[in-house]
Amino acid sequence: MSTLSTFGSATFDPAAFDPGTSVAGLALANPVLTASGCAAAGRELGRLIDVAALGAVVTKTIMRDARSGRPTPRMAETPSGMLNSIGLQGPGIDAFLATDLPWLRRAGATTIVSVAGGDPEEFAELAGRLAGEPGVGAIEVNISCPNVANRGLVFACDPSSASAVVSAVTEAVGGRVPVLAKLSPDVTDIVAIAGAVLDAGADGLSMINTTLGMVIDVTRMRPLLAGLTGGLSGPAIRPIAVRCVWQVHAAMRAGILRPAPIVGIGGVATGRDAAELVLAGACAVQVGTATFHDPGTPARVATDLAAVLAGLGFARFADAVGHAHTVLARETEPNR
Repeated sequence: MSTLSTFGSATFDPAAFDPGTSVAGLALANPVLTASGCAAAGRELGRLIDVAALGAVVTKTIMRDARSGRPTPRMAETPSGMLNSIGLQGPGIDAFLATDLPWLRRAGATTIVSVAGGDPEEFAELAGRLAGEPGVGAIEVNISCPNVANRGLVFACDPSSASAVVSAVTEAVGGRVPVLAKLSPDVTDIVAIAGAVLDAGADGLSMINTTLGMVIDVTRMRPLLAGLTGGLSGPAIRPIAVRCVWQVHAAMRAGILRPAPIVGIGGVATGRDAAELVLAGACAVQVGTATFHDPGTPARVATDLAAVLAGLGFARFADAVGHAHTVLARETEPNR
């Protein structure tokens, strides 16, 4: 069945567009993934959409031990998104391996597991256990979560700390599955952080995680969140995500960084939102906060993104990745 292209009245034939992509050797049927923390391990979302039809399910971040997370209130709406201060609540690695991963395998989902730890050794332990499990397509190393109790755990804010974690993870994984480092926008130079984790062996990058924010309850005259600060997500951060993806991809094109796949994250709710990240240099995108409003968003974005890119004249998704850099270079090239 055809659907209208976002950019015109011409019909879009899905059979004429190739949505396939690859992230560090992990082949994906389409470039739209869930974002970590917004669909647990996929089971809840699986009641409403076919998770096997998504590019991949990225799980909520797994840690070694079960965690209850931060005290409430730990979520707050903002004019263009939301703040969360969940604190990496989760069942721990043993429960994930016993219940969640088997469900994902049965559902036929391509699975990327997000992991976090208090030190490089914990990251490495988790990654090593997961890399040997059937059904784990890749590991996303959450070195950038800004809502844990100790701000010092934000490894992604320091090149040497980020490098230490990724180096430990890649050694533990031993090339069995791709390793994606998830970066924080709360840094002065994200290209430097990207370079550090790529030099440490990361196979790809996930960009970006939430950015740190705060809401004041004016009536009570105190911070609304119990944890004071939280991670801002949603449409408000999309321009930040596009900028970060653009800068890192530009550094790769210029030979400053070694080429590596980038998964774009931040404020994606429509196909056009996703197209911004793709044209900036992302070979896949994740959909997060929008799923709280409409759990069908990831599937809809996959269809809409294909229509948007087809409307721009692309027959293959892969040809659109980073194309805005090519257009800009042509426009700024001196006349000959």
